[in-house]
Amino acid sequence: LLQFYAQCGVWAVLLWPYLLSVSIPLDCKEEQGSLSRCPSISQEKLLDRVIQHAELIYRVSEESCSLFEEMFVPFPLRLQRNQAGYTCITKALPIPSSKSEIQQISDKWLLHSVLMLVQSWIEPLAYLQTTLDRYDDAPEMLLNKTKWVSEKLISLEQGVVVLIKKMLDEGMLTTTYSEQGLFQYEVQPEMLESVMRDYTLLSCFKKDAHKMETFLKLLKCRQTDKYNCA
Repeated sequence: LLQFYAQCGVWAVLLWPYLLSVSIPLDCKEEQGSLSRCPSISQEKLLDRVIQHAELIYRVSEESCSLFEEMFVPFPLRLQRNQAGYTCITKALPIPSSKSEIQQISDKWLLHSVLMLVQSWIEPLAYLQTTLDRYDDAPEMLLNKTKWVSEKLISLEQGVVVLIKKMLDEGMLTTTYSEQGLFQYEVQPEMLESVMRDYTLLSCFKKDAHKMETFLKLLKCRQTDKYNCA
């Protein structure tokens, strides 16, 4: 049985890049690569693509967080993160959190909440790449996963912006809910502090990636069955 699970793990490692590469692209390359001009793609199809991207991003963020945890964070330190006052960088954003709040907000605010979350994480994830490169024993798979998520987050941002334009008939948004006021850089922190900071970033991003997926799926449900969306 153990051999079977080991073989499954090996196949998961080997197939992971392939599974990501065959996922449906979010952009409209058939339309000269311009996301702002995608006349042939319907709103419904675009929403499906955006949801698929959000699902993949959440799944890979879970895998990245677990891999980092196993490699660098002993169990006592995992408890310490919850007790030592490490907070998520997006905590200050006006994002609904309770189920009742989420159910009450409009489609417009659902989309803008997703956009806020996406844009707030673009630079922190890019910065995370530079810090992970300094780890002596960081496995290639962890580096590849976090790099993939960082790249796909930009694609997701573009898709959400186009979706806002299609669904809400709003102009292309240039407002960035920037992490400049949310994400504070430190100059060469000690190794333990660096590990805990990176672990917090990965854990918080996983949580927010799940929110993005949840909000988008709720939006999809409202398009098809407005009165029966839980």
